[in-house]
Amino acid sequence: MFVQVHDGNGGDGCVAFHRELFKPYGPPSGGNGGRGGDVYILPTPHLTTLSSVLVRPRAQHGGAGQGTWQNGKNAPPLIIRVPLGTIVRELPADDPRRSKNEYEAEAEALHGLSPQERRAKMREKRWRHYPEYADDNAQREDFKHAERVLFAQERERRHMRRLRSENPIFLDLDKPEEAAEAADPNAPLGHRRVEPMGHLVARGGAGGLGNPAFLAPTNRSPKWATRGAEGERVSLSLELKLLADIGLVGMPNAGKSTLLRALTGGRARTEVAGYAFTTLNPIVAVVRVAEDGSFDGDAEGVIHDNTQVEEAHERALLDSGAFADTLTRNQLRAVEGAIEDPFAALEAFRFTVADNPGLIERASANVGLGHAFLRSMERSHALAYVVDLSAPDPWDELRVLQAELEQYKPGMSAQARMVVANKADLLAGGEGASQEEVEAAREKLRRLQAFVAEEMRVPVLDAAGAVVGERPLDVVPISAKHSMNLKRVVRLMRTYVEEARERKAASS
Repeated sequence: MFVQVHDGNGGDGCVAFHRELFKPYGPPSGGNGGRGGDVYILPTPHLTTLSSVLVRPRAQHGGAGQGTWQNGKNAPPLIIRVPLGTIVRELPADDPRRSKNEYEAEAEALHGLSPQERRAKMREKRWRHYPEYADDNAQREDFKHAERVLFAQERERRHMRRLRSENPIFLDLDKPEEAAEAADPNAPLGHRRVEPMGHLVARGGAGGLGNPAFLAPTNRSPKWATRGAEGERVSLSLELKLLADIGLVGMPNAGKSTLLRALTGGRARTEVAGYAFTTLNPIVAVVRVAEDGSFDGDAEGVIHDNTQVEEAHERALLDSGAFADTLTRNQLRAVEGAIEDPFAALEAFRFTVADNPGLIERASANVGLGHAFLRSMERSHALAYVVDLSAPDPWDELRVLQAELEQYKPGMSAQARMVVANKADLLAGGEGASQEEVEAAREKLRRLQAFVAEEMRVPVLDAAGAVVGERPLDVVPISAKHSMNLKRVVRLMRTYVEEARERKAASS
């Protein structure tokens, strides 16, 4: 996404003179203006999408100065919170999506004016005058000298801005910011820690000067003050590459969202429905594993069905008076979150899994949702293909998925480690399934395993990351809807994550 950041303008200085009893002509007493708010970008661990980021975030303006030497209030900083894994780039000057900065916008506003009109407009933007003294001030040598000093300072700011534009902003926000400790170890109890603000991307405008700043031996009652400087304008490109350990890749309605829900015990509030492209944005969830291999939500036979069914069940509970008070759906979730977590004491390992919107053939030609969200999978330690075993030819789905990954980024398919054959309910031979249907499903699984063994081999890496051979992908038949055979999936995913973390620790 593209963000047009506008910093806050500085507050105007004040033109005022002190008045009190028996002193009708007191000294100049105008206060300075406050500084405009800066803009920071802060990586935040609990966020998973950029949907909360405003397209045109604007910091607050500084407060204007007032009489009796009262300075204006500095504006608070504006903190833009983004998920971990966000890449921030400043758009170059030749990019048509880039908006004009504060100096370019002023030059455009002055274009086509006569020299006298340009000077008048520039003075109006930079100076405040005591009522009815604008023309008189313009004739004074002290004002002309102050004007020359102001333009010299402005030229210096323009030069510094050009130097910064030669090194555009580039931030790879893959780590959370840590709060700074109190500077003094002997600080009193209750001393507040300084919370992290993130990375500065735009500076607020400086506040204007009140008329006491222009006192001089030749001018004891200056009747002018400066206006606050305009804040910086920066055009940024935000690209999200989620830092998930495992990425799920599959066709629409292959069961990726249902699998994510089953792995997390229903804590991943993903939408599950019977139509294609239910998932429109990447969703990241945490899988918690115990020492014995069980995981949070490990309950075989629990049905993870459509959200419409869950909503109907919650409405039925409310309508039946099962609760003493009428609670909204969000209140129910809040109550659930307040209950003590029984799995917390058993947890020995955790990793994250990302659900990506479904890919279809010719996604690289912008069919369906295209490759817009595959960038969220680039940093995953491993990828897992999710295919529908009940489909006529699940191996054809694998061919398409592998080809689309390579089309998006050559070599990306080598990150795949597993094929999850979902909707394998018939393999268990449940009620209503004939022997012929069960045998046909098992034959389809054998054919899928043979296809993977012959055509989908990936490199094997040692602890240093060097290629030492190759191996076929693991094929695991499951039923995410009925939570069948998920413990094996979790065990393999944990192995992939541990190996990747060991390699990363050895290389660092």
